[in-house]
Amino acid sequence: MARVWDVPVHDSTRLRDARLAVAEAAAAAGLDEARTAAAALVATELTTNLLKHADGGRLLLDVVPPPAPVEGGDPTRYVQIAALDHGPGIADVPAALDDGFTTASSLGAGLGTCRRVADAFALHSEPGRGTVAVAHVGPGTRDSAPADCGVRAGGVNLPYGGAEHSGDAWTCVRSGDRVTLLLADGLGHGPQAAHASTAAVEALRQSAHLSPAESLGRLDAALRGTRGAAVAVAQVDTAGGTLRFAGLGNVSAWLWEDGAWHCLLSRPGIVGVHRPSSFTDQSRRWGGDRVLLLHSDGLPGRRTPPSAPDLLSADPAVMASVILRDSGSAARPPRDDTTVAVLSPAPQEGR
Repeated sequence: MARVWDVPVHDSTRLRDARLAVAEAAAAAGLDEARTAAAALVATELTTNLLKHADGGRLLLDVVPPPAPVEGGDPTRYVQIAALDHGPGIADVPAALDDGFTTASSLGAGLGTCRRVADAFALHSEPGRGTVAVAHVGPGTRDSAPADCGVRAGGVNLPYGGAEHSGDAWTCVRSGDRVTLLLADGLGHGPQAAHASTAAVEALRQSAHLSPAESLGRLDAALRGTRGAAVAVAQVDTAGGTLRFAGLGNVSAWLWEDGAWHCLLSRPGIVGVHRPSSFTDQSRRWGGDRVLLLHSDGLPGRRTPPSAPDLLSADPAVMASVILRDSGSAARPPRDDTTVAVLSPAPQEGR
């Protein structure tokens, strides 16, 4: 089952919690001692920054697939470390990312060092609204670096009520020119919901060559005997320039197309429990200006996603994290496990 480490950061005692969480996440990802130390450095620096510059925030750790999906379902996994805050923001992001940039009483490593030791590091900051930083730490070897497949994927998962396991799960798999993004929301929350969503993820890894509608049929069989799950499956054919989508249940799907967000409709039902006798894929054009967004019902389903250009072009995990951060507050806490997953074109070289 998907384990997620949610570390609220409000005082210095949380530094120990962050280090314990990153050690457990690194073990789950199979990282060696050197890469575990790199992940610990990143987590410590990001936690310190939350305390020093934002008066606190949240650190979310997860074990995720490669940002660029690899043919055949590469087993390499990355520790994702996301720091979210509603602080004052960073006035000069390029300076903050310079290696060695720091402020008094900080660790002295700086965000630049986080970027250097992580396999991937991205940051989004807006004065007056806060900052999101996301790092991926994997094996760190040249052979393990995912090749560019024309698209990139990312997501963030927040368990309800600080639970260890989320009833939501997401993944992205690739077969040839087909890249498929899935988000599953197990019925309810807790371990049984997590068991259902994890079963959906595992089943998709064996179905990467199928269309979304065909995949849902496979997933329905795999989830029999579980609580069942709401599932959305979106597939980009990078060679053909097409997007196909099929969903069952209340996972929301949005496509940024021609300068506006368009909702992709799912059918009523629960995968593994109650489904229509047949599915049909929705088909749309895919290109360099498109972004696909999936989210579970921990976010309000009728709320249109943000459309700021810098966010639409951001790293998918950063975009997902910003949406998650801005979706709730102390006065409006999440109602359930909450997951956001994004699929977007890979940046063009030189841009």
